[in-house]
Amino acid sequence: PAPGGHPLSDLFPWVLERLDQPLTVEDLARRARMSSRHLTRHFKHLTGTTPLQWLHAQRIRHAQELLETTDAGVDTVAAAAGMGTATTLRRHFQRSVGVPPDTYRRTFRP
Repeated sequence: PAPGGHPLSDLFPWVLERLDQPLTVEDLARRARMSSRHLTRHFKHLTGTTPLQWLHAQRIRHAQELLETTDAGVDTVAAAAGMGTATTLRRHFQRSVGVPPDTYRRTFRP
């Protein structure tokens, strides 16, 4: 949503700037100044998914962007995308994208 156009419109950019940090639904709710349950209802209505599923998808997208545009190692990409370790990134990336991060990089890196 456009900034100011929805109670959560300011939340999305805030989260995207902090993908490398541990974030919980409670953190997002506090930032949006609403309860976790209220946030989840608004989030589901607006995005069609839960806050944690959306956050996970954004972290995977960020990892994809880093794999495509940088030479950073998988450990560095994992940390920058908020996945913690290369092992965690590999597991979630494989499950979400269908290929390991190294294969993705070789395929989509110019």
